[in-house]
Amino acid sequence: MSRKDWIEYTVTDEDAGMNVEQIVRQKLNVSGRMMQRLTRSKGIQLNRKQPFLQRLVKAGDQVAIRIVDRQPEKTQETQGQPEASSQTRTARSTLRENKDTLPSVALPIELLYEDDHLLIANKPAGMTVHPVKQEQEGTLVDALAELFAARGESANVHSVHRLDKDTSGAILLAKSSYGHQLADRLLREGGIHREYVAVVSGVLSDERGTIEAPIGRDPKHPTKRRVAAGGDEAITHYEVIRRSSYMTMARVWLETGRTHQIRVHFEHIGHPLAGDAMYGGARGLLRRQALHASSLSFQHPLTSEKVHCVAPLPVDMKRLIQAEFE
Repeated sequence: MSRKDWIEYTVTDEDAGMNVEQIVRQKLNVSGRMMQRLTRSKGIQLNRKQPFLQRLVKAGDQVAIRIVDRQPEKTQETQGQPEASSQTRTARSTLRENKDTLPSVALPIELLYEDDHLLIANKPAGMTVHPVKQEQEGTLVDALAELFAARGESANVHSVHRLDKDTSGAILLAKSSYGHQLADRLLREGGIHREYVAVVSGVLSDERGTIEAPIGRDPKHPTKRRVAAGGDEAITHYEVIRRSSYMTMARVWLETGRTHQIRVHFEHIGHPLAGDAMYGGARGLLRRQALHASSLSFQHPLTSEKVHCVAPLPVDMKRLIQAEFE
């Protein structure tokens, strides 16, 4: 079905009457924005030739799209210039001719799943997903760029969703613009199920519960969020795993994905996450919020196979749980 850097679709008898553009949009699930990008970069082929997009296809024709982003060659003029964005920065990192010049990433990244289009990484706590400043290095996308460069592969990594810097665990990323638009659609349609392990302050009385409260920005803090009447809809579900005299460990899953949602919601009901100083959690054995993205599952947008990955608890969370609940 595919060749290197391309994905192909074989036209069937049932596709009679469709043109190249319709095949690309409907059968290969390409968004309008990506369609424009592929057209500009000559990333669409019919029987391995550049087609007229309105040309009608017949059974047996091969329609192909490029799934690996075409990267510009580095020149003397571009070297040393400021990088415009995190995605540009990642792309340039993968193109460096000498891998010894890549930024050093101290923490190794465990890959829980990988195919030609998508990957799930186990992000360590303390690592941001992507640069928020042009000079910032040591992010997750930097680490993955280094990994792919060491393999001799070209990949432009895009995060599908995000985890806070001090939240550890499973995160879904795409290896190309095509993979990203497929996964982003899946996320928007609610097709990605994410679960977390959280340790909260105090004892939750109910075995299961749902927190439904809108979330907006805190006008008194540049990054903090709060429950606000005019905020975005936010729904969090939880189930108690264990209780101690002072804390509760819970399985948490989201119906929406707002910034700091779990942290804000548990603070809202009077049970801030352990270690979460921003939202009133006491610092103790853990110097960050006690939140770990423990599993991630979805139906693959291309193969329809079920993907399910579990991220093992990191050492600091294990230490907290052992001290408090065992």
